[in-house]
Amino acid sequence: MKQTQVVARRRTTEDDITAEVLRRLDSAQDARLRRIMLSLIQHLHHFIKDVELTEAEWLQGIQFLTDTGKMSSDTRQEFILLSDTLGVSMVVDLINHRMPEGATESTVFGPCHHDGAPELATGSNLAPTDTAGMPTVVSGRVLDLQGRPIAGALLDTRQYDSTGRHDQPYEDKSRIRMRGMYHTGKDGRFVIRTSRPVAYEIPNDGPVGKLLRATDRHAWRPAHIHFVVSAEGFAPVTTHIFDSVDKYLESDAVFAVKESLICTFTEHHTRDEAAKQFNIEPPFCTAEFDFVLKPARR
Repeated sequence: MKQTQVVARRRTTEDDITAEVLRRLDSAQDARLRRIMLSLIQHLHHFIKDVELTEAEWLQGIQFLTDTGKMSSDTRQEFILLSDTLGVSMVVDLINHRMPEGATESTVFGPCHHDGAPELATGSNLAPTDTAGMPTVVSGRVLDLQGRPIAGALLDTRQYDSTGRHDQPYEDKSRIRMRGMYHTGKDGRFVIRTSRPVAYEIPNDGPVGKLLRATDRHAWRPAHIHFVVSAEGFAPVTTHIFDSVDKYLESDAVFAVKESLICTFTEHHTRDEAAKQFNIEPPFCTAEFDFVLKPARR
């Protein structure tokens, strides 16, 4: 009786799948997309193999991403919040905004920005409804790399109020709070009246907040004011200034603090020269900061 020979077949391995996925990108016409996808797949597959991801963990990850998408809206981008808290946003920022010596460093844009801030006159109040905060005057100049003033530069300014909220959590969505657009004068100077910034928690009622708590991390950002500074002929910079005494400078939830952006907020408790200069009654704070822009690429 003729016996049938059994041929042993090689089992498919994890590396076989990775190699086949990569091979199928060979015909991709977009060279940049192909490069990105090759690297993404290689790193993603390596991560799965490295931690030996279980099916339950894989499903949990899928659910986390699903919940993150459901939490996102026109006024809250949970995926950007996730990117921020993983340090991804700051790595992208650093790669894309390498500054020459002397130029103001950039930092994260944030997940809650929206357009429509009003134009405000020099010295007018960004925070007229924030009566609980300490009155503060932020002033300085916008300069080029040679230290020359830039007239007409635009400072798109926003911050959280003294309770740690921006305008989105309020019931009246039609009102814009703690946001304004200021222009520099002929001497490149600006003056902004506001309230002293405070530390606040980033939104943590969604999947990103759950992840922070699961990894024993806090959700606090140090006190700061947001700026997008721009001028014709110059590259705009998205940045913050941080209060030098804040306890969260070394542990910012989104890794956005840079030493060059830390600013001294000086308290004034008597009617001194600053009070006369800015026509403000004590107690109040002053902060001085110069923004330096690099030329736009031609």
